[in-house]
Amino acid sequence: MTKRQRNLLVKIIAGAVLFAVAVVIKHVVDLPWWGELILFLAVYAEAGWDVIYKAGRNIAHGQIFDENFLMAVASVAAFAIGEYPEAVEVILFYQIGTWFEQMAVGRSRQAVSDLLDLCPDEATVLRDGKPETVLVDEVEVGEHILVRAGEKIPLDAVVFQGHTTLDTAALTGESMPASVKEGDEVFSGCVNLSGAIELTVTKPASESTAAKIMEMVESSASSKAKTEQFITKFARYYTPCVVIAAVILAVLPPLITGQAWSEWIYRALTFLIISCPCALVISVPLSFFGGIGCASKQGVLVKGSNYLEALSHAEIVVMDKTGTLTEGKFHVTQQNAVGISEAEQLELAALAESASNHPIGQSLREAYGKELDTSRVQDIQESAGHGVSALVDGKKVLAGNAAYLQEAGLEPLVPRQTGTAVHVAVDGVYAGYLLIADAVKPDSAEAVRELRRSGIDCLAMLTGDSESTAKAVGEALQLDEVHAKCLPADKVSYMQQYREKLSGGRTLVFVGDGMNDAPVLAQSDVGVAMGGLGSDAAIAAADLVILDDKPSKLAFAVRVARKTMRLARENIVFALGVKAVILVLGACGLAGIGWAVFADVGVSVIAILNATRAMRQK
Repeated sequence: MTKRQRNLLVKIIAGAVLFAVAVVIKHVVDLPWWGELILFLAVYAEAGWDVIYKAGRNIAHGQIFDENFLMAVASVAAFAIGEYPEAVEVILFYQIGTWFEQMAVGRSRQAVSDLLDLCPDEATVLRDGKPETVLVDEVEVGEHILVRAGEKIPLDAVVFQGHTTLDTAALTGESMPASVKEGDEVFSGCVNLSGAIELTVTKPASESTAAKIMEMVESSASSKAKTEQFITKFARYYTPCVVIAAVILAVLPPLITGQAWSEWIYRALTFLIISCPCALVISVPLSFFGGIGCASKQGVLVKGSNYLEALSHAEIVVMDKTGTLTEGKFHVTQQNAVGISEAEQLELAALAESASNHPIGQSLREAYGKELDTSRVQDIQESAGHGVSALVDGKKVLAGNAAYLQEAGLEPLVPRQTGTAVHVAVDGVYAGYLLIADAVKPDSAEAVRELRRSGIDCLAMLTGDSESTAKAVGEALQLDEVHAKCLPADKVSYMQQYREKLSGGRTLVFVGDGMNDAPVLAQSDVGVAMGGLGSDAAIAAADLVILDDKPSKLAFAVRVARKTMRLARENIVFALGVKAVILVLGACGLAGIGWAVFADVGVSVIAILNATRAMRQK
């Protein structure tokens, strides 16, 4: 509980006690009207003088029609017509509602505040071999910083010395700690869980991962959803209209019928309190704020509530393959050795590819997993796009595609499985092949299942890869449509076709890497990037960024978006429905100020508490 909330609670308790004492005195002691007025005015001053002050201040700044104005008018007018206890009750119940509102809003904002508190303000820099504590803005790229166990990493860096485990939950939502060692990249906002490590800073504080995330979360409130925009416009015209209606209700009936002015003024006051739209004005934006905060806690950054609303209406999801549904890294998935052992085949292929920068060469070396003795390798010759030849321990080794070995007069085997085959020959004798493929992410199948469960009608994949590879991935994940060998222009064309298939009011989502798919992202209603930590291009290009590259987080974001929209609609229907009923009852004299206070304060509290449910999503 904040200091402000505690002070308000003390004010409410003191006001309630004094009100109870005043009511007892009123019934026990026969006070003149002015004595009773002074008594309840004293209680009113304790309980709600700040409401009068805020109303006057807002009027001075041109903000007339707000809840403070309505409550001030209602309570002052109640005093004017002699309803002293009800005047105090109005302000007292309003203060109770305000306290509940502050508590509810505070809980909702806390999650986002925790997210924004990603980085420490200071860093321990090693200068001349001595630790020195400085502001993070003063740390230069290339300097070495020391991060002890339990401390947050203040800047993006590379591990220079030491090894440890990091808690990345604040950035990615991933509960499993990540192990890092010398040479590994680390990001600001992660917590060092074990030993002290020395890091080399790679980015200034203003460009760190945490800084970008904080900027993105802070600016998300500026992009309002259509629902929020409607509520803002609605309140702008609604409140003056009901104030005019209240004035008419107070004046016309007594003039026409000759009835008592006090009765119709009382009804007008009731009408005025009921009409306050604060339940809508506060709870609907809070629903979106809660949804964005909930997604952020799980490593899904949403650039604005308008994108959250658009995602809730998703009908077609189109995905890139490499780096989105697959890991984007080549791995040796199968070996078929002929005449030699698989271990020898892999060793010879890795040595032959020891000087290659091609992803295939890198994957062979990673599969070998041992330090290569390049002194065993001589006369490396690389044929771009085909393969390499080299002398390994005096043996001529060929490693490349089928055409490369056919040129050497060999007949390579045809693999049955999907992937890129690296055929190997030793001294002119075929030695089999190694199959290399981009593995499907373990998370992708779950993502597809969850998206279907969320009501997505069509799941498609666009890729520049071969037909066979694309078909294999599509079948493995049970996608609805797969389009292979797509150039950037082809992807744009397919996206236009998908847009034409959309039902009215539904949206098109594209999921890619956020860097290579900029034209396609522009064709979508919601662009989602498998951004990964530290990906500048992804954060810049997309409307949503999934920090840990797990496609299942998209299904989570869809659920959050739909729950957020459901809560916003519930609040709109509930608030307007209750107010409409009690407005009619109040105008007919069937609902007093007590009901009016419930229609304003009570409905606001219920709507706000309902809105905070957006923060919770499994």
